[in-house]
Amino acid sequence: MNRFVAAERALRTAAPHELLDAVRAVLADQYGGEDVELFMADYGLTVLQPVSVLPHTMEPVSVHNSPAGRAFGSQEPYREDAGDGRARLHLPVSVRGDRLGVLSVTLPGDDPARERESELAEIASVLGHEVMVAERDTDLYLQARRRDRLTLAAEMQWQLLPGRSSSRPEYELGAQLEPAYAIYGDNFDWSATADHLMLYVTNGMGEGIEASLLTNLVINALRNARRAGISIADQAALADQAVYAHYQGRCYLSVLMFDFDLAAGRASVVDAGSPQLLRLRDGKVERVSFEAQLPLGMFEETDYVVQDFQVEPGDRLVCVSDGVHAVASPKGETYGDAALARAIHATRLLPAAEVPRAILRELTGHRGEAVPDDDALVMCLDWHGRRDDG
Repeated sequence: MNRFVAAERALRTAAPHELLDAVRAVLADQYGGEDVELFMADYGLTVLQPVSVLPHTMEPVSVHNSPAGRAFGSQEPYREDAGDGRARLHLPVSVRGDRLGVLSVTLPGDDPARERESELAEIASVLGHEVMVAERDTDLYLQARRRDRLTLAAEMQWQLLPGRSSSRPEYELGAQLEPAYAIYGDNFDWSATADHLMLYVTNGMGEGIEASLLTNLVINALRNARRAGISIADQAALADQAVYAHYQGRCYLSVLMFDFDLAAGRASVVDAGSPQLLRLRDGKVERVSFEAQLPLGMFEETDYVVQDFQVEPGDRLVCVSDGVHAVASPKGETYGDAALARAIHATRLLPAAEVPRAILRELTGHRGEAVPDDDALVMCLDWHGRRDDG
């Protein structure tokens, strides 16, 4: 049995909470690996948290200026000199574009590290899939992501998300929420089939548990309708009815919904509220406006109408909640379209998964305080389009 097959089998047969032990054992036995560590990206995407059991803990490492952080940001293996002729490899742990963390291992020599880099990167990918499956049965990896304690509302919101990034040949997606450990009601959701990509961006109402409960109701109502094969206009109508039935118009929620045809590059759009969309095309950033319709749950019965929207290969779409667009500086200056356009242009060379974090970091500088008083959401979609092989 070759080394990779042995590693894959060890991970697939390990208990959910013992994946790190399994990968340590197989990398030591099959590759001569030492000091094997798994780091998970924290909720704020600022540090990589070690997955370890007390008392054998390690300090977190920075996402921004560490060797492991370099592998996480580039999504490529990064090799460094570990001294005594050894090399340390940092390998991204990702699943279909969703960036989970980094696997680090020290190997006995630079040549073995170079020769086995590709194979070890594949093992890191298998580990990522196993971590995602294991999270159904253990809290270990979710706990490892926490730099601080989550509020209950934030716990509910993060559990509702599909991931923070995703990629296919037709597109790349990235999204991030702030304050990561105390988010209220902003949220995003996506789902893809062979020919369609559906995206929802929600702008929450209220604070704390009440905001999270409202968003949970809306997202699950939309998912329920989507999974029944219903169009996005009718998804919006059914979610609208669900919210009104429960709150009788006292609470409502804004949502921007897309149904992309992956082959044609067309989207059906429902704009029910305040999330805003900007497009970077041919070096120019412009705001894309749709016909505004009523937020979900405002009145007893609302009919929603779709609009057509065309995307072209090379387009970058950035969607933000009002916690980004409307946030004010200490002097009362609104962030607004101009500043957001500058931020989008400044991040044009970053991959889609890195853009939300970079824009939110710049937003913190404008706001002048570390913790916002409103949720902030940024979603970035890079559209590549489907290649015509005919």
